[in-house]
Amino acid sequence: MKRSADVVIVGGGCMGASVAYHLARRGVTDVVLLEREKLLASGSTGRNAGGVRHQFSNAANIRLSIESIALLERFKDEIGYEIDFHQDGYLFLLSTAASVETFRQNVALQRSFGIDVEWLAADEAARLAPGLSTDGVLGATFCRRDGIADPNGVTMGFAKAAQAMGTTIERDTEVTGITVDRGRVSGVNTARGAIAAPIVVNAAGPHARAIGRMAGVDVPVDPYRRHIFIAQPASTLRAAALPASKIMVIDFETTFYFHREGAGLLFGMGDPGEPSTFDTTVRWDFLAQVTDIAVTRVPALADASISHAWAGLYEMTPDANPIIGPARDVPGFFLINGFSGHGFQHSPAAGRILADLIVGADPAMDLAPFALERLAAGTAAGERYVV
Repeated sequence: MKRSADVVIVGGGCMGASVAYHLARRGVTDVVLLEREKLLASGSTGRNAGGVRHQFSNAANIRLSIESIALLERFKDEIGYEIDFHQDGYLFLLSTAASVETFRQNVALQRSFGIDVEWLAADEAARLAPGLSTDGVLGATFCRRDGIADPNGVTMGFAKAAQAMGTTIERDTEVTGITVDRGRVSGVNTARGAIAAPIVVNAAGPHARAIGRMAGVDVPVDPYRRHIFIAQPASTLRAAALPASKIMVIDFETTFYFHREGAGLLFGMGDPGEPSTFDTTVRWDFLAQVTDIAVTRVPALADASISHAWAGLYEMTPDANPIIGPARDVPGFFLINGFSGHGFQHSPAAGRILADLIVGADPAMDLAPFALERLAAGTAAGERYVV
């Protein structure tokens, strides 16, 4: 293992790999990317539903989406890796007058950025997603350029491209400490030895707070468990009553979502009552709560069997916006954390922005909504569409 580098990145998920790739593109190739597991993308990156959307309530997140989706659309040509990107759209179902009013404001914001978001009546939404029940739905929004991509493909694409340009990737290597000399970062300690480096990037996903503490920085990120289930209908007739495309459907009031996965359906839902946890075991008792809502929206699930299930962690900040940028009290320590369930889809833009900051280039984006200091000051509006 190398004993020195210009930059050390802690975390081998989509975010760390994106930073490594964008640094390499800017000529910074003396970089070591550290992943404590045996494989990259084995944490939160590898446990998400792969959703990619423009439909956010916060202007800063919309900007991240515009840039990120544009790169995902040309990912195979530019990065050279297949990511199985299906742009079949995101469909939000709205069942209260308050939600309709909120979405009217946010659709206006999205359209101000040139994003084509449609308003649909309940019957129009049902036609887009065969097998969907729209009982109680007052309206819906739909963006055709939203979709589903492969998180592992994106991560490996960034990582392999960075590696080809000179980045060193060390797996099965746990960071045990960060050294700070005279107030600034000087390197990291790992279970396999120390690496001297003037710049360290915290891309540790749900473990961002622990890595931050090693440098004396409070990173207000907490992990919350989210479940994903794969259901197989009991008959081919039932399977035919599901959307043929990979359209992502989200019941906004409950956060229940689903999209076609092979012959079956991938679905999930948040549990607002569950406290922060690092536990990623599947809570089978929670499936009953999800099923009660699932069958009201997708009747074909009534007699379906669960073929697979897993749980991952959302890395949440208090305002559900990410932290991107330097830790100003500890020069050389950079943060790319707290994406609140939206990290995979925003990793292309976020990695580019942080790489620009590290090399001293203009990131061409207002970073105030992503600054660590905003959380202490209470100045950020945050994100309302956490799914």
